[in-house]
This record gives sequence, structure tokens and C-alpha cells, in this order.
Amino acid sequence: MSQTVVALGAHVFDVQVRPVEGIPEGQGAALVDQIRFGPAGTAAGTALILAKLGAAVRTAGAVGTDPIGDLLLSMLAGHGVDTSLVLRRDDTQTSASVLPIRPDGSRPAFHVLGANIAYGPDDAPHTEIAGATHLHMGAPELMGGEAAAKILARARAAGVVTSADLLVCGDSGLFDWIALALPYLDYLLPNEDQVLGLTGAATLEDGARRFLAEGVGCVAVTRGARGALVVTKDDVIEIPAFAVDVVDTTGCGDAFSAGFLRGLGLGRGLRECGVLGCAAAALVAQGLGSDHGDFDLVTADAFATTAAILECR
Repeated sequence: MSQTVVALGAHVFDVQVRPVEGIPEGQGAALVDQIRFGPAGTAAGTALILAKLGAAVRTAGAVGTDPIGDLLLSMLAGHGVDTSLVLRRDDTQTSASVLPIRPDGSRPAFHVLGANIAYGPDDAPHTEIAGATHLHMGAPELMGGEAAAKILARARAAGVVTSADLLVCGDSGLFDWIALALPYLDYLLPNEDQVLGLTGAATLEDGARRFLAEGVGCVAVTRGARGALVVTKDDVIEIPAFAVDVVDTTGCGDAFSAGFLRGLGLGRGLRECGVLGCAAAALVAQGLGSDHGDFDLVTADAFATTAAILECR
């Protein structure tokens, strides 16, 4: 099946440093094993993995006219992503993060919002979106639910499948901020902390159902080492994670989103979509950065059939 995706929203340039166990005091220095940089963000990172998995992908959003923006776009293009819909802003820098990776693969972040928050409905390429099979919105909270709804509603009216992922941490006040966009989402792909934080629910399933009650068609939640939980009106599907040596968790959520969405484009069932998402996340987690791994759909599917399942209680 042919799948054409417009990934719209957050474009981030990441710099990763590992391993980091602490920030040196004063003018101190510390030796590390690796420093790397690459494209990331809930739009750009998801687009990159979708392209690896064989989808035709265009990204839309905003970056600065700075060298960071040049490099970000060139690296996306190198992975087969069409960046011609990305706008360049000369009044703000490209969004960027510095990520000190701990030995266990977790990481805090130093982040500049930059050009990502200067993008709205009037900037969206509505004609190109209407010609795609899928619109994935990365971080609708950056523009707010009302603005995001204007883009999503036009896509839905054109028969385009819609999805979104979130960038910020869960906060109860954010739910109302994005609520107007929820009825126009076929799929929402948050992480566990975001679901529980936004809804205040006691359980993950209850939190997912809060989104369903607002009009979302399906909620696929990543749960780290516990895999994913896919919730619809009629089904609750638990999908385990794969057992791998984790180097860096950066971009694993974006990779899951890409795998899940690619599965949809291939006509797979929700469980199989979740398995492909978990496989993509596991492949990315074994190296540094959102773009880690030289894999394609065949490789990811083979990995999913042979890799050990992570047993978590």
C-alpha cells in the first residue's frame, strides 16, 4: 500500500553527550566517550524513521536561517525526507537541545524552543496535506489546541488520516490547552507520564479513555521498558518491549510513533502496528540519537520476529 505522510511540527537539532554522571563544577571538565548530533523532534524525528521504514515523507514546520537549521535540513534530506515544506525564520534560531546521556540511557535536556513556536495554521501547507494519506502533528501543544484544530480539521475534511504526539511533560493544565484539537485526531501517541500527568487519572487505561471521551479514535501509549498500551473504545492491547542493551532513549517515542504509523499505512492491525513501533524504538535505543540504526522495514520486521521479549513486572 502507498503511504504519503506530512509530518508537521517540532524540528529539533540534538547534541548528545555520553556518558554523563554529573556536570563539572566551576570551570571543571570531564572526559566522555562520545559526542554526536542529529535531527530530532516529534515531527522531524518521526519523519526520519518513517522514511527508513519505506514511507514517502515530507516535513513541515519552521527552523531558523542559522547554520544549525542548514545542518538539520540537510541531515533529514540525507535520510530521504522531503524538507521543501519547512519554512526558514530569520528572527529566531532553530530549536535545539543538548542532551547529557546517563550511563543507563536516560537523559535530562537543555532546550531552546526557537522557531518551533513561531509556526501556526496560516503557515501550514494545506494543499499538500490534502494530497497526502496521513498527517502526523508533532507537538500540537506548541501552537495550542485551537490552532492545531484548524490544521487537523481541514486534513480530516480532505479524507486524510490524522495523528499526533506530544513533546512536553504531562501537566494537568495542558489538557485544556490542547482539548480543541482532540476530536480531529484518529490516533494519539503520547507516553505514559504525559497521559497520567495530563489527565490526572489513576491508571493508564483510564487516562487513555479520557482522550477517547474527547474524540480521539485510538490512543497508543509508550511505557518505556514495559512496551506499549493501545486503547480504543472496544479494545485494550498490551504490547511488550524488546530486550536490548539500551544506550540512549532519545527518539524512542518518535521511533515508536513512526513504526506504529507505518504499520497503519501497510494495513496492519493495531497489535501489529504496536509491535513494529516497539521494534523501531528498540533499534534506535541501541545507539546514540534519534537517527541511530541502519535499518529498514524488512530489518525491523525480522527483528520483531527474532528478538527476545523484555519481561517486566
